[in-house]
Amino acid sequence: QVQLVESGGGLVQAGGSLRLSCAASGDIFSIYALAWYRQAPGKQRELVAAITGGGSTNYADFVKGQFTISRDNAKNTEYLQMNSLKPEDTAVYYCAADRYFGSVQTSPTYWGQGTQVTVSS
Repeated sequence: QVQLVESGGGLVQAGGSLRLSCAASGDIFSIYALAWYRQAPGKQRELVAAITGGGSTNYADFVKGQFTISRDNAKNTEYLQMNSLKPEDTAVYYCAADRYFGSVQTSPTYWGQGTQVTVSS
């Protein structure tokens, strides 16, 4: 069992940056693959980025070069650094975890409650 709690969302102007954090508890953090998803109003939830326990990453095409996913296994925390934010990045951002890298990118077992990111123009 893993519990996930996101933080770091908020309101930012276009062109600005935010760093989201996801604190995990419950099981051995380092064995889990992690991911960030987002869901904009009226749209389906979509994968933003994923990272293995060893630090290998995968990004959605729409955030490559703009967002960076990372993790600190000693702190049981996952991060999403978001730069050059655009109004279309406005969404609720969720962290997710699964034992398997493939599964975390399609149907994660564990979800956080989400944090709102709003980018104003």
